[in-house]
Amino acid sequence: MFKITLVNRFLCPVPGNSPETAPIYMIFNGRASFFIAPHGINSYTPRMLTLKSLIFNGITATEIEVQVQATGGLAEQKLRIIGLVDKAVAESGERIRNALAAMNLSLPNKLVTVNLAPADLEKSGAAFDLPILCGILCVMGILPESELSKYVIMGEIGLDGKLQKTNGILPASVWAAEHNMGIICPGPQGGEARWAGHTNIIAPNHIIDLINHFKGTQVLPTPAPITPPQSAATTGDMAEVRGQSAAKRALEIAAAGGHAMLMCGPPGSGKTMLASRLPGIMPPLTPREILDCSIIYSIAGQLDARSLVSSRPFRAVHHTASAVALAGGGVDAKPGEISLAHNGVLFLDELPEFQRQTLEILRQPIEQGKITISRARRNATYPARFQLIAAMNPCPCGHLGNAKLSCTRAPRCAEAYQNKISGPLLDRIDLHVDVEAVNPWEMRAPAEVETSEVVRTRVVSARMCQLNRARELFGREILNAHLDGKDLDAAVQLDNETTKFLNAAAEKMGLSARGYQRIKRIARTIADLRESANVELNDITEAISYRPINRGKF
Repeated sequence: MFKITLVNRFLCPVPGNSPETAPIYMIFNGRASFFIAPHGINSYTPRMLTLKSLIFNGITATEIEVQVQATGGLAEQKLRIIGLVDKAVAESGERIRNALAAMNLSLPNKLVTVNLAPADLEKSGAAFDLPILCGILCVMGILPESELSKYVIMGEIGLDGKLQKTNGILPASVWAAEHNMGIICPGPQGGEARWAGHTNIIAPNHIIDLINHFKGTQVLPTPAPITPPQSAATTGDMAEVRGQSAAKRALEIAAAGGHAMLMCGPPGSGKTMLASRLPGIMPPLTPREILDCSIIYSIAGQLDARSLVSSRPFRAVHHTASAVALAGGGVDAKPGEISLAHNGVLFLDELPEFQRQTLEILRQPIEQGKITISRARRNATYPARFQLIAAMNPCPCGHLGNAKLSCTRAPRCAEAYQNKISGPLLDRIDLHVDVEAVNPWEMRAPAEVETSEVVRTRVVSARMCQLNRARELFGREILNAHLDGKDLDAAVQLDNETTKFLNAAAEKMGLSARGYQRIKRIARTIADLRESANVELNDITEAISYRPINRGKF
């Protein structure tokens, strides 16, 4: 038995037209079956309707009005999209035309104009397919404008009418919830929208599902939220690292205080192995950090539809990466690696091999925790509170100081190699650590080593100390690595003997004011690791050992 459902009639407010001559849209067995266009449809009064969609400047959502109007009497069907659109938006017309054809429907025999307002703001991407198609279906009388105007609509349309995944659904759901609106998005991303805490969500898999939902012949259920995995995935355990006790200690300090770290040593000494273990000893992401990271990945189109970013990001960037890849940008001003590493680790191996102008991009984000990408028509600001971990060889061959392996050009080649990294960038890296080659007997010895879980327990305890202190002193949570000015003075109070020692060491080492402050931050973290409220002389002494004495030796 076949089921035929009358969807709607489009009544033309022109004398002589009657309900009997109005177009009729039919749903045949759950699919749009045919379209009947009566005579006289070319003479109705133009009517404009408006639906809502969004674009993103960085992680900030901007409301876009999708204005649809059918006017004039043209011999053939035509769809025009205006409002400073890029090629992907302009191609929406063809996708929509084919999606209608797949449902045995067609555009009205009118000039359909779609304006994306404000007109002076550049629009890009395929997320406007669904709101434009919904606007056209409202003009045709198939969907109710009064209901759809209560929703933010985003989604890409396939040629067969299926809804495809699009970027930015998670932050769009957050924006919709804040503005007391619902959201209509592709079915595969319904769980993503639901995780933001929003409940007024319609997530159809096909445009027919959306039509039937508003006609009452089918009810689309509220999607279940996707859930992050219970445990954070790690890339290895600290127990697997043999030797390198000094480097392990520095890595623990870096994890506890959020400090940047540079490891210098010969090839095969374990620099990359140590860096990959850092996420495993860091505290798990808080729910707020999960949301922040997932929003960035959603805008970048890298969010898995089945889960959120639940573990600390670890972005290992190759030294051939461009400035745009690292900082973000391009036509759509997408987030780069430093934003994808937000609340996590940015690992730069072979640091001197990066282009100098690419590395200099890191200077401002390290200090401010964000980056602004400026383009001709758009400024996008992304969070970039990452933890920089860098590794390098001491010279091009990597064996400086080893008489058996080093080249005859040492140490001049080492100076030229290390000078590829600017002094201001090095000054922003808190911990400088020599990673020596591991002796063969250390590899064979069954040493008693700590696991990542044991180290993480100390790191979590140290972070709780500094966050509790920050809430008490400053009224907000802040890690030691980001303390500055009067906040640092309040958190690190030294006695006279320790102050004299630090001042003498700073003068002898030629430290800048920034380097002087970074020693105090590292010492504060060292004190937190031993659960001490006061920074003592031993803490300052150890902190000084992690600063380079001169640029010729790390």
